Amino acid sequence: MLDKNGIAKRIAKEFKNGMYVNLGIGIPTLAANYIPEGVDVVLQSENGLLGMGPFPFEGEEDADLINAGKQTITTLPGSSIFDSAMSFGMIRAGKVDLTVLGAMEVSENGDIANWKIPGKMVKGMGGAMDLVASAKNIIVAMQQVNKAGQSKLLKTCSLPLTGVHCVKRVVTELGFYQIENGAFRLLERAPGISIDEIKKATEGKLIIEGEIPEMEI
Repeated sequence: MLDKNGIAKRIAKEFKNGMYVNLGIGIPTLAANYIPEGVDVVLQSENGLLGMGPFPFEGEEDADLINAGKQTITTLPGSSIFDSAMSFGMIRAGKVDLTVLGAMEVSENGDIANWKIPGKMVKGMGGAMDLVASAKNIIVAMQQVNKAGQSKLLKTCSLPLTGVHCVKRVVTELGFYQIENGAFRLLERAPGISIDEIKKATEGKLIIEGEIPEMEI
């Protein structure tokens, strides 16, 4: 079973040279630390930054440099800082090649619910609204099972939706899935995870064909 860093490592392997990538709050931000050697991507943050680097080491933080989740970050040579209006102009114009988001629920049709937290006051979905409407490619990084042992890969989302039919792939602590034809197609198993464990943890329609390889992390 993968921890949060393991999920982030697997997602980072999907980065390709030349991509502009937006990393959402939570597990997605960890992917900045695991960009494969030789892969050159530009990380974008909707609060107005291009060229984010990995998280700073303790004692080297700059409180004026933060991402959209208010975490301190580093910048790379050639990075640029600008207002959020320009940042959302980039997003809405389709200039972001890949968006990585966290989620509470994902449906077999590719719907995503990632902003309403049951029992808590939440102001709204924020920048995710623009990202899911404009991104060319969305990968979700999430835990597949909640604290009550219930699946979060569902037939239909129970929480208010952020976007519909927009998620392309999902990486969880148990596996890597591609959403196609109204189902979760299992592409890879997390190390040490069996097919039966994945079946029990997936409420939505699940496609398993052939020998499913273990992830290489």
